[in-house]
Amino acid sequence: MSVIRNILNSRSSKDGNFFIEMQKILGFKPKNINLYKKAFTHRSLNQKDEKGNAINFERLEFLGDAMLSAVIAAYLFKTVPGGNEGYLTKMRSKVVSRKHLNELGKDLNLIGHVQTNIPIDQFGANIHGNLFEALIGAIYWDRGYKYCKKFIFDRVIIPYVDIEQLEGQVISYKSLLIEWCQKTKKNFNYEVYDDSGNEEMKHFAVKLRIEDKVVAKARATSKKKAEEKASKRAYYALQAKIDS
Repeated sequence: MSVIRNILNSRSSKDGNFFIEMQKILGFKPKNINLYKKAFTHRSLNQKDEKGNAINFERLEFLGDAMLSAVIAAYLFKTVPGGNEGYLTKMRSKVVSRKHLNELGKDLNLIGHVQTNIPIDQFGANIHGNLFEALIGAIYWDRGYKYCKKFIFDRVIIPYVDIEQLEGQVISYKSLLIEWCQKTKKNFNYEVYDDSGNEEMKHFAVKLRIEDKVVAKARATSKKKAEEKASKRAYYALQAKIDS
């Protein structure tokens, strides 16, 4: 009996600590703490409910992504009355960029609460943003739109959203460069090739040509990263022309 009692006390203590930690992060008391546990449950645990449905944060991540986007969209719509659809879409993309969401998740140390069978150091950087979105999904499902909006304002909009700074922020140099090439009717292409050599990790090299002239080169562990790096170098090389 004492062994069972110790196990139950241990679980109760752990649950209590999780509740307190969530309250600190949220700024209010959760109603259904199990929703927040699900928001930190990784699919590697292969948990299922009594109906056979998977228990992990992915569905809450989907919901949180939609709610975050909606709250940011409404804020921008109200704050920038002169912004057209294209402008508002770009600004929203900057606020909810994967890089920014990962930083938000890191700041809150959300990965410290994740339940998984995979070693934490084997996760990619996007786990931080995924957990942040899942947490927002849990808030909405637990406490509704009012609390969800408050959390997003407290954690995202008030401390990080500055319209003037966002206007000058570049999310994707590749998209910026392609847009400029299309606008100025310049031919361009990315030449990508394997450049691993004797290295264990695979690398890709990129040559960015504009009007048949190589304007930038780059190398990275993925095609996407190499293209973005080359685009950034090309942007700074051509900045005077692009910004004119």
